[in-house]
Amino acid sequence: MTIQHQDASPVGIVIATRNRSPALAEALSHLLTLPERPEILVADNASTDDTRTMLARDFPQVRTLALPFNHGALARNYGARALDTPYVAFSDDDSWWAPGALGRAARLFERHPRLGLIAARTLVGPAADPDPLNEVLAASPLGRAADLPGTQVLGFLACASVVRRSAYLDAGGFHRLLFFGGEETLLAYDMAARGWGVTHCPDVVAHHHPAPSARPGRPVVQRRNELLTAWLRRPVPYALARTRALAAEARHDDHARRALRGTLARLPAALRARRPLPPHVERAARLLEGAAA
Repeated sequence: MTIQHQDASPVGIVIATRNRSPALAEALSHLLTLPERPEILVADNASTDDTRTMLARDFPQVRTLALPFNHGALARNYGARALDTPYVAFSDDDSWWAPGALGRAARLFERHPRLGLIAARTLVGPAADPDPLNEVLAASPLGRAADLPGTQVLGFLACASVVRRSAYLDAGGFHRLLFFGGEETLLAYDMAARGWGVTHCPDVVAHHHPAPSARPGRPVVQRRNELLTAWLRRPVPYALARTRALAAEARHDDHARRALRGTLARLPAALRARRPLPPHVERAARLLEGAAA
């Protein structure tokens, strides 16, 4: 059993990064001022810029996990395993937590033993504008559960989430097959399938400062991963219907065509890793899709 010092934060922070040294430095400068004084671990996905030099020179108090290859979202799994805090908050190299947010998250986990993941309220950019996802999560038709805080959801923003470390590892963390982009839904499915609560708690606040332009190829990867998630966890007729719809769109849309090619290349691995959702989680997924339609 790990024994923590009395003043140690029960929440550690994991940041997955690659080749974004200036943005990472800004995020760390905010995180290091948090009153909770959490342990911070940077899981570096084999950066080829000055990320590791910058960390050693400017942030010696931050742990660095130097990964030999780019593992994408899977870097968060390595980071979570390397920490020994009971709770883990994820940040990206363009996001950070509001003062007091991690303390509130820890208290929620302590009061609710089934709580596995908190989807925070996200404020975007210097103006702290509410992320549109906040309203979507708050309006989830899954509602509340007697033994959980907030509103039950099956989606979240990775850089604005806090997990119970044991629940996260129990569910397997982020899935290797998806690599990066839209990887959150599959983890929410897997945690719910294992009996863990996934909820939106707006009193826990994260700040996100994304770059003005989207990363190249992100829409294609997200569409690919949505379809792979369907094949990994949803009923076969549902996955087939989603595949047919993307194939029809691919006749006249290059993004859809590339997403379909990417899916087909990974489909054998998805079928080998296929594990359909239990009926109650499948019903919840269908309810959410009906509300979004």
